Amino acid sequence: MGHDKRFLELEGHTLLERTLSVLEEVFPDVLVVVADPLPPLASLRHRVVTDLIPHCATLGGLFTGLSYATHPRIFAVACDMPFLNPRVIVRLAEIEDQSDVVMVQLASGLQPMHAIYSKACLPHLERMAKAEALKVQEIVRSSGIAVRLVFEDEIRDLDPQFLSFFNVNTPADLEFARKLLAGQRPHRGATG
Repeated sequence: MGHDKRFLELEGHTLLERTLSVLEEVFPDVLVVVADPLPPLASLRHRVVTDLIPHCATLGGLFTGLSYATHPRIFAVACDMPFLNPRVIVRLAEIEDQSDVVMVQLASGLQPMHAIYSKACLPHLERMAKAEALKVQEIVRSSGIAVRLVFEDEIRDLDPQFLSFFNVNTPADLEFARKLLAGQRPHRGATG
């Protein structure tokens, strides 16, 4: 993108502000994990922590978030998802089947950064980081981890187009999000 996606704006709010707004609606505690300290985030009312395992991208961030979490399970989400749906998040959080991972499986693939993780995942994430196996979704293949996949038909009533899982990776994605928010019906090309 050429810019820090956290600070890209949609309708006068940064992607990070949009994400935090939804999370605040659902959870009493919100933790922000960053790779390196960022002075603009010092004014947030939320706790901001830096990666405990550097240079491990999303996997390092997830490990850090779970390590600092004060609850046994967390909802982990990327900040570049402008259409988060609080009702979808609540549905995932309410799945109480003792799973260590609750992850959505869309036709397009697993959604590891819109998922529930328990602290039981920590040793698995650490092992993955040491092995430089950084694809977070691979945790579902770890032995000793109880995984609950949530399929499209379980959330379609709340998010028929699955926009909760749309992320901004390119200028075209950002333009699509702007048009969608403006109420237009854009042609959706290759998007995140």
